Amino acid sequence: MTKLQARFAVLGAAAVLVGVVLSAPVASAAGEFPAFGLPFDTGQSIYSAGIHSDNGTSGVKNAIDFSPADKTVRAPLPGTVRIQHCDGGDWVTIDHAGGWRTGYYHMEGISVTEGQQVVPGDALGRTGNALPCGGSSTGAHVHFTLWTLPTAAAQGDSRDFGVGAGNWNGLSYDEVSTKVADAYGEAVNGKTFGGWQFTEGADQYSGTATEVSSRSTIPLPGRFRV
Repeated sequence: MTKLQARFAVLGAAAVLVGVVLSAPVASAAGEFPAFGLPFDTGQSIYSAGIHSDNGTSGVKNAIDFSPADKTVRAPLPGTVRIQHCDGGDWVTIDHAGGWRTGYYHMEGISVTEGQQVVPGDALGRTGNALPCGGSSTGAHVHFTLWTLPTAAAQGDSRDFGVGAGNWNGLSYDEVSTKVADAYGEAVNGKTFGGWQFTEGADQYSGTATEVSSRSTIPLPGRFRV
């Protein structure tokens, strides 16, 4: 169950308790987890600093830092590019079918445009240390993030704070990594990307990456080959 689905379940239960009948949501929350690839090409060595929350200190662990050897970040699933603008520059999100959104922060040399349709393997940009909306970075990488977008029924949520349509222009990194992450962040724990299942650890920037086919497990931070 996703965070948005859980939210509707809680609301429904509360309505029954107080004798109020709620109409069904106009649209469902995010669907089944799709067959994501990894956000880089295969046949190379990858370093990951581990699984962590969007701000690296608290909240849902919905982010993984990746540093592919070829320094190229690629789309892991078909989708529509949404460029998010800040005073310091731009960063990239992609909206995927079923209500899923992925984010790519710290990239340099962004090579996609607003509204562009991408397919798996399309180049998005290069790993880097860009801080268009703030934050921090040590060593070139991509901060890969997972969210579920609100549906039409969820856009009236009091926690919407103007991001219901997915337009996060001008939001600081602090706002995206706290308010947005709290409302819509989806844990990467137990999810599979490109044949690798990621499991969060007890601490920030930790966890494991397990190759599904061989069951070989790599502790994170660490390096693995795809």
